[in-house]
Amino acid sequence: MRRKVPSTAALTVFEAAARNQSFTKAADELAITQSAVCRQVAALESFLGVKLFQRSRRGVALTEAGASYSQQVTARLDDVERDTLELMSKGAAGGTLELAVVPTFATKWLLPRMGSFTAQYPGIAVNLTARTRPFLFDDTRLDAAIYAGEATWPGTEGHFLMRENLIAVCCPGLMPSQKRAASAEWFRCTLLQQSTRPYAWRHWFLSCGMQIEGDMAGPRFELFSMITEAAIQGMGVALIPPFLIEDELRRELLVQIVDHAYLSDRSYYLTYPEQKASNAALTAFRSWLESQARDYREPVGLG
Repeated sequence: MRRKVPSTAALTVFEAAARNQSFTKAADELAITQSAVCRQVAALESFLGVKLFQRSRRGVALTEAGASYSQQVTARLDDVERDTLELMSKGAAGGTLELAVVPTFATKWLLPRMGSFTAQYPGIAVNLTARTRPFLFDDTRLDAAIYAGEATWPGTEGHFLMRENLIAVCCPGLMPSQKRAASAEWFRCTLLQQSTRPYAWRHWFLSCGMQIEGDMAGPRFELFSMITEAAIQGMGVALIPPFLIEDELRRELLVQIVDHAYLSDRSYYLTYPEQKASNAALTAFRSWLESQARDYREPVGLG
């Protein structure tokens, strides 16, 4: 059965006219005549049986139906353009992997290592999208995700990468003369909280054999990158996995307050829908990623 779809040319002209709110500007952008824009828009309106623009002496303006339709058309054309660029970029070989990843892990751990993957697999492009909360793969164009959680998601295959251990750090200016051990010392600290791990400090203190009143009080941040910068700026004490602050510890922008690390209830996983298990680009990336994570599977500094 023939699809009830307007011509791509008409949709492209309509999108440009709607975005510019002008037939003249659309014509200039598309390198066609203004009369050609008018004809394409008129043909589209005839096809739809709906007026998309209101004409007046001052120019054109979208009708309510036209404004709604333009948003939908723009989204679809964006999808087609993305698919086209993807095909053009990979040609007959290689592939593109759409990967969701928690932001700080991507910036501080994954991206500094991606050069070796690109050198090993030059035909595979990995596009990164930041995601901090669980989502459904069916609602996205994503092929896989790296996330910190307790288990794999339903309907997916999950591959363990590393455990998350947390250490207490601060800037050198806040570092006490002796490393903190007594509960009384911690009452004077501003505890920087992470919104996705509201009980982190409580669990960390319990692992030290302490109970601290107000262990959930303090400024809240969503990302480890935010809490890292807050600690560097002297805003308080933070709990951060050491593999995310290797450079800051080496440069002594942050220092560990006490020689104790706590294995949280979270681990980092690579997960993807079961039907993508045979995807060649994903298989190559999974193998490379697991090799990179191997040295981090046994956390150090636990005590």
